[in-house]
Amino acid sequence: MPYRVLLYYQFAEVPAPKALADAQLLQCQELGLRGRIIIASEGINGTVSGPAAACQSHMEALGAVFPGIEFKIDEVEGHTFKGLSVKVRDEIITMGIPLGTPVHQKTGRHLSPEEWREAIQQDDVVLLDGRNDYESELGHFEGALLPPLESFRDFPAWILAHREQLEGKRILTYCTGGIRCEKLSAWMLQEGFEEVYQLDGGIVRYGKETDGAGFVGMNVVFDDRVLVPPTPAHEPITHCRECGAKSANYVNCANVLCNRRMILCPGCEEFTSRCCSDECRNAPSLREKNAKLRA
Repeated sequence: MPYRVLLYYQFAEVPAPKALADAQLLQCQELGLRGRIIIASEGINGTVSGPAAACQSHMEALGAVFPGIEFKIDEVEGHTFKGLSVKVRDEIITMGIPLGTPVHQKTGRHLSPEEWREAIQQDDVVLLDGRNDYESELGHFEGALLPPLESFRDFPAWILAHREQLEGKRILTYCTGGIRCEKLSAWMLQEGFEEVYQLDGGIVRYGKETDGAGFVGMNVVFDDRVLVPPTPAHEPITHCRECGAKSANYVNCANVLCNRRMILCPGCEEFTSRCCSDECRNAPSLREKNAKLRA
């Protein structure tokens, strides 16, 4: 049985988020879908996996509620999520700063993958990665600004602190599937940046519709696959911290009180017990030693 992964979002006015969330939960349960869906008064943000027929029914139902909603679709062998979560939140992607004009009314100009491919070759542009630092470490567009940030909430402060690098330039923003740049570019326009663009559909769509030129490394996705090459030709650009071998095996230290992110090849992951130091290896809070602390 063929399975699919769907990635989608839409900024739109949602008058009754709780009612919509309840309906989405019931529908996904009936269809046997798994994944994560966030609903707020500003729209919907979701990624789910399931049998192809069930995904098709889900897309059709969402299309009736959100006309024009777009889906990024991957074919997979089975579920890429362990369970189902449908939540109501204040924002479908959290920036924590109110916008004077809703995102669906004013945001950065969308560039198709082909338009983006041409734009990144120009001299008068600045590429801005709208993702967290561990994502951009694993893969990014060459020459892009890669803010060393752990949270999307931190972007406004970073951009204001580095305004001189962006002021007066054509700013090209990109992210995984498009939602973060949708809100980021809207905020930047509000702050007075005049020429702000975004990669329509994000890295996911870019890899599907072009040869992926300009992007190096792997794309981080938020399901059990974790890392996906934008195109079959893309390879890891990162290396194991222990032996130096090329690897994209990104793990957290087994000491839950540390939880440091690091790249370890499978062999070194086993050799080090997935710990970043001897101190962590001997800690009482290892996931393997304390079932209550397992992630």
